[in-house]
Formats: sequence, structure tokens, C-alpha cells
Amino acid sequence: MAPSGQSHAADPERTAAALPAHRDGNVLRWLAAYGLSVIGDSIYFLALSWSAVRLGDPTEAGLVMAAGSVPRALLMLGGGVVADRFGPRRVVIGSDLVRCLAVLTAAAAVLVAPGLWLLVPLALVFGVVDALFMPAIGALPPRITTAGELGRVQGMRTVSTRLAQVCAPPLGGLAFALGGPSAAFAAAGVLFAVSLVLLLLVRLGPLPGEGAGKTPASPEADADAAGRPGPGARKTGSVARTMGADLLDGLRYARRHRLIGPLLAVRAFGDLGFIVPLNIGAALLADARGWGAAGLGWLFSAFGAGAALAGLLVTVRGRLPRAGLLQSLLLLVAAVCCASLAVVPTLAAAVAAMGMVGLSAGVAGTLGSALIQTAADPAYLGRVTSLLMLMAVGLAPLMYPVAGAAVSLWGLEPVFAVCGALVAAAALVGLSSTAVRGAELPD
Repeated sequence: MAPSGQSHAADPERTAAALPAHRDGNVLRWLAAYGLSVIGDSIYFLALSWSAVRLGDPTEAGLVMAAGSVPRALLMLGGGVVADRFGPRRVVIGSDLVRCLAVLTAAAAVLVAPGLWLLVPLALVFGVVDALFMPAIGALPPRITTAGELGRVQGMRTVSTRLAQVCAPPLGGLAFALGGPSAAFAAAGVLFAVSLVLLLLVRLGPLPGEGAGKTPASPEADADAAGRPGPGARKTGSVARTMGADLLDGLRYARRHRLIGPLLAVRAFGDLGFIVPLNIGAALLADARGWGAAGLGWLFSAFGAGAALAGLLVTVRGRLPRAGLLQSLLLLVAAVCCASLAVVPTLAAAVAAMGMVGLSAGVAGTLGSALIQTAADPAYLGRVTSLLMLMAVGLAPLMYPVAGAAVSLWGLEPVFAVCGALVAAAALVGLSSTAVRGAELPD
């Protein structure tokens, strides 16, 4: 029985321990907030790109889009520092509020006086705020559920992301049909506002090692064999450190950690390998093979369906045994499928290969994220999450011109083969690490 005047719902740790993640209202509020944010992001980018194309030439439109992606990539790691220094909840709520106000202001301004003069500062502000928002919201799962449920939460997040990406285009198209770019910006702003309300209702519990009141006896005792700092590392001298020192500290921690370091290397090679097949490469392949826009749609749909199935699988199972080893083996499957995309003879075969990429890479990525967040020390969780976000969404847009130039120079087959080799290298990094091969998610 809870003490008088105190309910179990008011205690995040007790709620998380009593309920699996898919039945925990606190987790579901975070998940809904995250999904609405993804839909809002998609509608915002749709409105921004369409407005830029309508108001300027292709070069100017490209500059508008780059104005948002460049600061997001450059400042993503700094966003992790801010989340660790000030707490992810405060950063999430503040950045979501700024996003909401910026987009609603843009909706009004586009209606009154449309012009590129508005789009560039909007993209800059949104890119900077995204660099704060993404690491912070990604660092919340360990604070809203138990370690044993992190795999399921990451699976639920994958499913939410895929559903949001399916819902966003028709919702954005409807907003455009009703009121043009102004209505689309307004729709994104409303979604951010609802997401903000839900985030305000999410309760956070302390992480293991936080609030324990323990202080390491010496600086040497501040790190164990895995590279983990003691519970006092976050507080000692943190006020006097500069943001740059915090960032370097986080990078050193991630590099020296016997599990997180190799897992981040796995993610880096894998994300670089997936950039071409899952983005510009798919469009170039559909065009070269004469499959047209319909064929491209089938390729993207196959990947999305595979990734959604991956998230659903992890959500239902909650925990997959030998998670580290399984991640590496699935990346080998994804590597073969990536390399085969440019040489398969038919659209049906390419769709099947793309679906397998989505399924295998989706399960591998979900397991990798859960393992990293389980292993990360609370003092570094924001910075570690920012490294994951940087690889997933920060660097990819900056690599598109490089990928396009490589296909122009060498053709599809060699570039897709290199992409497969990069994904295979990710798998080999994992297989060569004893810590990764033996990594398990908690029961």
C-alpha cells in the first residue's frame, strides 16, 4: 500500500518497476510526444522545402535547407553537453517551446509577407534548437523505465518513428491543400505544442548512480575497467568546466569505454554505409533501372515496413538474447543486401532486398541503442546520446552531395558495393570486440 496521500503513479521508479513499458502510461506519454514531434518535424521540412522552391531558384532552395542541417550537425554534440549539464527534461521542454513558437511565428509571417528573408533565419533557428532537442529527448528513456525495459522502449520508438513518417506526408498535404505553406507551418506548430504538453506530464526517475551521495576516493577511482566514472564525477568541478571541456570529457569517456566505444564505431560505419542505399542511391537506382517514381515508392515502403517490423519484434519480445552478437550478425545480413541492391535484375528482387535491409538494420540499431543507453553512466548519458543522434541525423544530409558525386564518377554498382563493405566493417568491429560479443540486455 502506498502511504496516505501518495499514489503509485506519482513514483516513476515504482511505476516503471511494476509495469512493462508498453503498459506504462508514463512511457506511452513520452512515446506519443516523440511521435508527434517526428510528424511535426516532417511537416515542417515539407513546408520549408516547398516554400523555398516556390520563392527562389534551386540554388537558393538548397541554401535554405543547408541553413538548417549545418548547425544541427555542428552543434549536436554541444546539445548533449547541455543535456548533461542542465538535465534532459529542462532542455527538452525549453527547446520544444522554442520550436513551437518559431514555427507558429513563421506561419503568420508567411501568410503576411512570404519571402526567402524569413526562411533562412527560420531554418537556422530550427537547426540550432534541433541540436538541443534531439540528444535530450533521446536521453529520457533510461529515466522513464527500468534497464530491463530499454530494449522494448527502443523498439516502440522505432515503430512510432515509422508510423509518424507514414502519417506526416498526407497530413502535410492536407494542410497545404487547405491553406498553403502557412497552414503547414501552423500544423507543425500545433503538433509541437501538443508534444510539449505531453512532455510536461512525463515523470522522470533517478538513474542508478544518481543521488547516491557517494564520492570516489581519488581521481583514479573515478573510472573502472570499463571506463565508467564514479557517481561523483558529474558534480566535482562541473560548474568550473567550460562547455568545450565537458565535450572533450564526454568524447574521451565514450572512446575509452570498453562497450560504448566499439558500439559507437559500429554505428558510425553502419550509418555511413546506409546513407546511399536508403536516400539518394535509391532514387538514382529507380531512375537508372526505369522503375520510375512508383518503383522508388516501393523501395522506400519496403524499407519502412522492414524497419517497423523490426521495432515491433523488439517491442513484443522486450529482450533478445545475445544482443551484442545478434546485432553484428544482422549487420552482416544488411551488408549483403545493401551491396546486392545495384545488381539484382528486377524491381521485386530490389524491394525484397530493401525490406531485409530495413528488418536487419532495424533490429541491429534498436539493440545497439538499448545496449549503449544501458551501459552509459548517468553523467554522460546526454553526450553519448548526442553521438548517436549525430551519426543518425546530423551527418547524413551533409553526405548527400558526396554520395551523388561518387555515383556520377563510378556508377551505382561500385558505390553500392562500397556501402555494403562499410556495413560489413561495422559488423566486423562488433564481432572483433569481446565486450560487444558478450553484451546482454538486462532481464
